[in-house]
Amino acid sequence: MKKHISLLIFIFCVWLVVAACAAVKSKCKTEQTCFSNSLHHTGEGMRYWYEEPNGMMKLTGIAYDKLACKACHAKSCDVCHAEQKDGKCAYTAQKARRKDTCLQCHARAKAAIALGKEQGSLDVHIAAGMVCTDCHKADDVHGDGTAYHSMRDKGAVKASCTNEGCHPPKEKQIRPHTVHRGKLHCTACHVSNSMACLNCHMDRFIETGKKEGNYLPPAQNWLLLVNYDGQITSGSVQTAVYKDKKFIAYAPYFTHSIQAEAKKCTDCHGNQAMQLLSRKKSVPMAKFKDGKMQSFEGVVPLDPDRLDWDFLTKKDNTWTLIDNNEPPHVQFVGHGKPLTKVQIKKMAMPFKK
Repeated sequence: MKKHISLLIFIFCVWLVVAACAAVKSKCKTEQTCFSNSLHHTGEGMRYWYEEPNGMMKLTGIAYDKLACKACHAKSCDVCHAEQKDGKCAYTAQKARRKDTCLQCHARAKAAIALGKEQGSLDVHIAAGMVCTDCHKADDVHGDGTAYHSMRDKGAVKASCTNEGCHPPKEKQIRPHTVHRGKLHCTACHVSNSMACLNCHMDRFIETGKKEGNYLPPAQNWLLLVNYDGQITSGSVQTAVYKDKKFIAYAPYFTHSIQAEAKKCTDCHGNQAMQLLSRKKSVPMAKFKDGKMQSFEGVVPLDPDRLDWDFLTKKDNTWTLIDNNEPPHVQFVGHGKPLTKVQIKKMAMPFKK
């Protein structure tokens, strides 16, 4: 009898070990699947919008796999977690929480922070000492198992102004919230300006694989407003040229230049851009003058037919204006859309208290 009991106990213990190993393997497989499908690992956002039917590949005719951009993804956990200690490789979560770890790849955010410091519009969270992982938790970084096309797909980025009770909605206490009744996203009023990359010279980039010297300094003088996910939100733009062909991509974009104090009503309603649009004139978003690109200043609604951008080519290391009359190819990225005529008409009305 004792032998049978001992045998049963032994079998039960073996079963527990096997079950535990299976659980660990299953967990590892799940975590690997999550990261393998994450945008950090796949770099799918860049590929998708480049090769999408209205993407830049329509101009270049060159597949994404042939570009140097494909290197912009995390091949393994080492990129964010591995450090050298005493001549040995060690994994640490502390490295992944450092802002500089994120900014080594997120160059646009790094540039936005640098320009914010220069222009006195540093993001209020950065100024308070917060880091990326204070808002972007594990699902944003490692993925949630879903293969998203871009970070603008619904659910791809979980970080939100109202997450975890950081900024609970105060519809009844704040008049602009009640007036707009949820039609504006927080960023429409609290982002000071958009971060934009202008005039990427794709000829030289494709030939050399180097970004340096192939585009103009980023612009951060205006805030572009776009429709996204049922609300007006902050947006941005990227302009590019390839063999003197012009390209513009508009997208909803969360520039990290949040301000504690919201914009005034007159910053948007009846402002300079709206006055130009109401007179059927174009807004000079980027104009090449005296050897420099000059950017418009202020809040601008996305009206693609009325936003005027200059395009440059580079000859003998000198930027020169492309003066052909061919219209630019326009792409709307990340489910972003122009403002409607009704929305623009309301913005054109002078604000009255």
